[in-house]
Amino acid sequence: MLDRREFIRQSLRAALLTTVGGAVPILVLPSRPVFAAEGSLLAVRTGKNIEQLVIDTLAALGGMEKYVKRGETVVVKPNIGWDRTPELAANTSPELVATLVTACLEAGAKSVRVFDRTCNDPRRCYAQSGIAAAVEALRSERVTVEYMDRRAYQKLVIKDGQELREWEFYQPALEADRLINVPIAKHHSISKLTLGMKNIMGVIGGNRGVLHRNIAEALCDINQVVQSDLTVIDATRILVANGPQGGRPEDVRQLDTLIASPDIVAADSYAATLFGFQPHEIPTLAAAARRGLGVTALDRMRRV
Repeated sequence: MLDRREFIRQSLRAALLTTVGGAVPILVLPSRPVFAAEGSLLAVRTGKNIEQLVIDTLAALGGMEKYVKRGETVVVKPNIGWDRTPELAANTSPELVATLVTACLEAGAKSVRVFDRTCNDPRRCYAQSGIAAAVEALRSERVTVEYMDRRAYQKLVIKDGQELREWEFYQPALEADRLINVPIAKHHSISKLTLGMKNIMGVIGGNRGVLHRNIAEALCDINQVVQSDLTVIDATRILVANGPQGGRPEDVRQLDTLIASPDIVAADSYAATLFGFQPHEIPTLAAAARRGLGVTALDRMRRV
């Protein structure tokens, strides 16, 4: 039986081959996995040493080799959206990103690609965040840090979309064997928080600003299409005000925490509690629970 990501890849390729006269390909996706059946795995660890923190968190979930198989192509998707330095907590920790890339390589990944659609100038974001330098320092021919190619977006119809009927998605993110979603936990002026589900906005095209008119349903729609195989939330530093861009050191809290789950909704739900919220108080998570995208109830998660 095909897994969901392989089904998406094959459907996308078939749609691109059969599109005639500019028609929009339609992908009819199988249902999302039902995480609640076995209990959504959730690992939460704290520690000052980020490399060891990643090792411990992944080990609790069965190791990166459980999520990345030998010979697979992998996208590691951090938040690189802002022209900010690491201590301002607007972007994912560069050391965390590099350590996760290393874990993918050690699991046998054929290639690992790191990219994000930035809000500020891409070159400045990649440089100021420290992510480009940290990943390039690995000096592996199997790893690339890439600026996103505007020619590589494909408009797709979103079957059963509640807010979005169609949208542009970045093909390399859909076609990869695995996607490791690595957001930083931050305050957001519109959606209250930006976590794993919102980080997926970095692999879509179009005018993303219009999604904020009904951000909860829009994020559920795009996460129906883009599956995160593993979500690792950077809460080593969190931005508690003036997000998502930040800019003031006094808005940053040092928590030295990492949250990881194959259930993006479970990971986001636990992360919400770090800001004093219950999951149902975050509109995106309330919509995700209603639409069956994952588990928000903390007592239904299987802590490991």
